[in-house]
Amino acid sequence: MTLKSTWKERGVSIVSDGWSDPTRKPLINFIAAGGNAPLFLKAANCFGEVKDKVFISDLMKEVINEVGHHNVVQVITDNAANCKAAGEIIEGLFPHIYWTPCVVHTLNLALKNICAAKNTETNLETYKECNWITDTHGDGLAIKHFIMNHNMRLAMFSKFSTLKLLSVADTRFASIIVMLKRLKILRRGLQAMVISEEWSAYREDDVGKANFVKEKILDDEWWEKVSYILDFTKPIYDMIRFCDTDKPSLHLVYEMWDSMIEKVKGEIYKREKRALAEMSPFYDVVYDILVARWTKSSTPLHCLAHSLNPRFYSEEWLDGDFARVAPHKDVELSRERMKCFRRLFPSNDDHTKVMDEYAKFSLKTGSFEDLRCISEMSCKEPKHWWANYGAQTPLLQGLALKLLGQPTSSSCAERNWSTYAFIHSLKRNKLLPSRAVDLVFVHNNLRLLSRNSNEYETEKTKMWDFGGDKSDYYESGTDVGFLEMEELTLDEPDFESDIIVE
Repeated sequence: MTLKSTWKERGVSIVSDGWSDPTRKPLINFIAAGGNAPLFLKAANCFGEVKDKVFISDLMKEVINEVGHHNVVQVITDNAANCKAAGEIIEGLFPHIYWTPCVVHTLNLALKNICAAKNTETNLETYKECNWITDTHGDGLAIKHFIMNHNMRLAMFSKFSTLKLLSVADTRFASIIVMLKRLKILRRGLQAMVISEEWSAYREDDVGKANFVKEKILDDEWWEKVSYILDFTKPIYDMIRFCDTDKPSLHLVYEMWDSMIEKVKGEIYKREKRALAEMSPFYDVVYDILVARWTKSSTPLHCLAHSLNPRFYSEEWLDGDFARVAPHKDVELSRERMKCFRRLFPSNDDHTKVMDEYAKFSLKTGSFEDLRCISEMSCKEPKHWWANYGAQTPLLQGLALKLLGQPTSSSCAERNWSTYAFIHSLKRNKLLPSRAVDLVFVHNNLRLLSRNSNEYETEKTKMWDFGGDKSDYYESGTDVGFLEMEELTLDEPDFESDIIVE
C-alpha cells in the first residue's frame, strides 16, 4: 500500500510555511502530513508576487485539488494575518476543510509575550509584572556576548567547561528559554572561570563590563531568577517540544493546554508560597496571555478531535482530577463539536446519523457497552481502539480515524528548509528555483521511502538518517560513510512492499 493510497481513509493535513533561499527569493513550502510520514509536495516561487490572502489561497487551492479535497482534513500555517485570511477563503471554498494555526507558533508567541514584554500603554500591567524576566534575559545575553565575542575569553572559558555557550537565533522556538537553560547548565564552569587566576590576570579593555559579568555570574539571586523562569515556563516548553514533531497530536492539544496552564500555576504558586485559593498578580498576567493565545488559535476541530479520543471518557482519566468532565458534558466542547458535525455532515440524514452514533459512543451504549471495550478506553492507542470497536458506528469511526492521525504544527514544513538549504546553499547558488524544488522533492521523498523501509531498522545502514540535512554537517569533513552506502531508488512501486503502514 502506497502512502498516497492511505489518505482516503486516514486523511491528510496540508502544511505550509514560507522561507527565502540564499538568493533572497521567497518560497512557500507545501507538505502533506498524516500519521508519521510527511510527504513533500511542492515549493512555490513567489519572487515578484504580492503574498496576500488571494495569492496564498490560490496556491493552497491548487495543492488541495492535487491531493484531492475529500482527503484533506485541515490546512496548517503560521499565525500571520495573510495566512489566516487565506485559510478563511479555503474554508469558504471547502467547508469540510479547516484552517488551523500552528500550535507551536502560538505557544512561542505566548512565551515571547511573557518573557519579552513590551513597555507600551496597552501593556503596562504585563510589563510591570514581567519586566524582571526581560532584564534577567538581557543579563544572560550580556554574559554570553562578552565571552563569545572575544577569542581570548572564549579560549579561557573552554578550559573550565566541555560544553559550549549557544548562539540561539531569535527565530528559533523558545529561544529565550533555550539560552537560559544552557547558561544554567554552565553555571559552575562560568563561576570557576571568573574566580580563576587567569581571569584576574587577563587585561580587559572594558573593565566595567568585565566586572558586571563577574558580578552577575557570582550573584546567587540572579541565578534564582533564572531557575524561576525555567521552572514556570517548563510546561510551556515541554508542550512546544511535544507538538514540534510529525506525530499525531490534534486529539491531544485541547487537554494539553488545560494541563499546561495548571502546571504553570503550580510552579508560580509554589515559588510565591501562596495557597491555590489566593490571588497572584504575576500568575494572573501569565494566565491571561496563555488564554488569549489559545482563544485566538483554537478551532472547533480541536474540540471534535478531543471529543473522539476514547481516553477522555475513561474512569481512569476522569478520576485523575476532580475538575475533569467527559467531553459530552462540557458546554464549550459540546458547542464546538456541534458546529463541526454540521459542517462535516451537511446532509440532514448523515447529520442525524452521526449525532446518534456519537450519543452511543459517549454514553457507552450499544456495542460500546462491552466491558473490554470500556476498559481499553484509557490504555489503547485511540486509532486502534476505534478500529476494534467502532464498526457499528461507521460515520463516527471514519471521522475518528482521520482526526486522530493529524498533526498540529507546521514543523515538518520548516524542517524541510534544511533540505532546501543543503541543495541550494551559498556554494551551490546558481540553481533555478524550479530545479532546486525538483531536487528537494526527490531528496526528501526518497528519504521518506527509505525511513519507512524494513532495512532502515535492520540492515548495516540502519538509522542512517540521524543528522538531517544541515549543510554544515556534510561540508565539515565529518565521516558520513553510512549515508553514502545507502542505496535509494526513484522507482516507487519497487519500494511499495517494504513500506510499513501503521
